[in-house]
Parts: sequence; C-alpha cells; structure tokens
Amino acid sequence: MNGFVKMGNVIILGSQWGDEGKGKIVDLFSARFDIVARYQGGHNAGHTVVVGDKKFVLKLIPSGILHAGKKAVIGNGLVIDPAALLGEIDALESAGVEVRGNLFISNRAHVLFPVHRMMEKLSEARPGRVSIGTTSRGIGPCYEDKMGRRGIRIADLLNPGIFRAQYDSVMEEKVVIAKALGIYEEMDLKSIRDEYEAFAARIRPMVRDTSMLLNQAIRDGKTVLFEGAQGTMLDIDHGTYPFVTSSSASAGGACTGTGVAPTRISGVIGVSKAYITRVGGGPFPTEALDATGDMIRKRGNEFGAVTGRPRRCGWFDVPLLRYTAAINGFDSLVVTKLDVLDELESIPVCTGYRSGTHEVAEMPPTVAEIEKVEPVYEYVPGWRAATFGVSSYDDLPEKAKAYVAFLESRTGVEVGCISTGPERNQTIVRPGSRFEKLVGQRNSG
Repeated sequence: MNGFVKMGNVIILGSQWGDEGKGKIVDLFSARFDIVARYQGGHNAGHTVVVGDKKFVLKLIPSGILHAGKKAVIGNGLVIDPAALLGEIDALESAGVEVRGNLFISNRAHVLFPVHRMMEKLSEARPGRVSIGTTSRGIGPCYEDKMGRRGIRIADLLNPGIFRAQYDSVMEEKVVIAKALGIYEEMDLKSIRDEYEAFAARIRPMVRDTSMLLNQAIRDGKTVLFEGAQGTMLDIDHGTYPFVTSSSASAGGACTGTGVAPTRISGVIGVSKAYITRVGGGPFPTEALDATGDMIRKRGNEFGAVTGRPRRCGWFDVPLLRYTAAINGFDSLVVTKLDVLDELESIPVCTGYRSGTHEVAEMPPTVAEIEKVEPVYEYVPGWRAATFGVSSYDDLPEKAKAYVAFLESRTGVEVGCISTGPERNQTIVRPGSRFEKLVGQRNSG
C-alpha cells in the first residue's frame, strides 16, 4: 500500500456548491485505496487533475483511473452519455492511461440520449420558465426518465431486442411531448439508435454488476474511496431547490448510487474552498459582487472545467458548512485554494444569518427565504504572504494557521488537509488528524 496502512471505505464529496477541488483530493489519495467509485451525476460536472505537465478533465470516469493498477467504478447512480464516456476513454488512453481492464461500468446506470440534451436546452429557453443555469447536457431530463420509470439502462442497451423495443417506444413518446411543448428539433432517430448499438459493442467488456463487485471486494478486505460530483448544496433533496442538480450529491447518495450499505462506510470527508463559489442561478448569501470578487475569480481561475463558465465568488459561509456537515456527518474537512487569499489584508467570514432583526438559526428551505437573509461577518486578519505550494503545516504563516483555526472553531469540523496549489505535492496533511486516519496512516514499520 505504498507505505500506508489500509483504513476503510471513505466518501469524499463537496461541502459547498461544487467545484471545491474534489478531483485533486480524490486523485491524490486514490493510491491508498484499492477502488475508486463514482456514485452520481453525469458528464455535466468535471474534475480537473494536474499531474506534472499534464492536465486531465474527468467528467464520468473516477479520478482513481490515473493511478496504475487501481480499479475505477462508475456506479448505478450515474446517467451516462456513451459518446462522452468513450471520448473520455479515448483521450485518457491517448495520454498513456490504462483504462480497459481497470474501469467497470454499472449495468444499472441509465443511458443519456441526444433527445435529453435537446429537451433540456430548449425547455430552459421557454418563455416564463425560471432558468436554473444548467449545462444543457441532458442530465436533468435523463434523471426525469429514470424516476418516471421509462429510462433505458446500460443492461437494456446491451440487449439488442430489448433495446430496440424500448428505444422506439420511448422516442415516439418524446417526439409527441416535445412537439406539444413546441421544443422539437428534427433528429434521425434510427441513425441515433444504430449509433448507440455501436456504442454498446464498445462498452460491453467494461460492464458489470458493480454493486456485487464492490461488495465482494469489501468482503475480501479491499478498500473503496467513494467519489461524489457537484456539492451538497446542489443535492436534489437538501440543496437550494430548485437551483440544484438532479441527483443525490450528499453522502447518502454514495450508498444508493453504488449499492454499498451505510454500515460499510468508515468515514466522510468534505471538501471546501477557503472561500466559496457557485455556478449558474440560485441564491448565494455571501457573493462578492465587487472588485475583490473579481480578484478571487482571477487568482483562483474560477471558470468551469467542462463549460468554461465564470463562477460566482464570495466569502466562506459558516452556517452553510454547519448545515452540510450535519447532513453528511463530516469527520474531517479539506480546505482548498488557501493561496488564493494570500494578498488580502482582511478576510470576511460569514458566521451567521439575519433576517430583519431576527437571527436565522437553520438553513432556510426555500429560495425566497434564503434570498432574504443577510450574512453576519467577522473579519479575520490576512497573512499577506505566499502560501502557494506549501506542503507542511508548520511552514504556513501564523495568520494563515489562525484562519484555519477560526474555520474549525466556527464550523465544529477539523481541517485535516489543506491544498495550496493544483499539483499533488502542493498539499498539507495534518499529522494525527482524523483525516490522516481515514485516508491511511504512514506505516512506521
């Protein structure tokens, strides 16, 4: 295990609105686990991983694929566009990454079709509809079909007789619905069906009952790192609904999205930026709509890994983190992009919400209520010194350590790991932390 003692099965997920830097963290610690499993979402969210002079943007394939000999699992909780998946596989293999034989795709994951993209793109533009700022990649409509029990799964795609009957029936219904809504665009449905049958032939060797694969591996003493996409505040149940994604982005989604029981999970790690960002529409209490917000966006390179969209930037939100910590049961927190704040003389941190003259004790359930809250800020002295690339906690400026301690004291969650840059070695793991125990302790023997 490369000098590390195996610990157990761990979930790593975003604690804010996504884009927290999960890809780097999962990639960095994948070497200490046997399998990395992705449990929800689609190719609308990307994980950016930098390895030396190479940059990888992974949309469907778990970050663990970048480590030789590690197994990567795409769980049943995902919706898969086969064209996007195969394109990602081809790009990785052309970069020298060994994918085939190491990647396993759930036979129960749902298949995304061009009609899903068409319906999402055009319905977002319909008059009178509140746009939530989706990526228009068809993720939402595909999940709608899943929940409506009319979806087509990978297992169906691999069975020509079943697939053709299901496809023809579903597409006929889609055409009727789309035309009724006035959002139809001409598609050669037979050519698409033939194309997907060709996709099926290519992915067939990688398809498994991944729930059985994962459970058997755990029984055999193997360890699993569960990787989430997006962030908790985009969770379909617990996020800022309706400005959310269409899947369970919280820790519970790891169990439903892979078929591994909660009793098999050893711990949960949240990933958070040292500030906060959000893409698309929806409430954002601590958004910085000024030159400082622009500075953070520039220094943090806050643009979508998949879409290139500029991210909205703001200040660390303690009430939000307390909320997501409660939902997920965080054992430890990873704070990323600490170096982005290096130039600030004073750093605002939201430590509470108020609505009028009243303190807001809990995260409001509706967008209307969240938009009414006013953040209550405390100001923490900045360190005005470079932290980029620092890999030892002792080498951080004292005021940077004080900022980390302030976040710990207000959120009630330890900060067990700090990222100070995109490279694997630009990371601090705090000795003796719960984080270190969960991802694997160095073997002193």
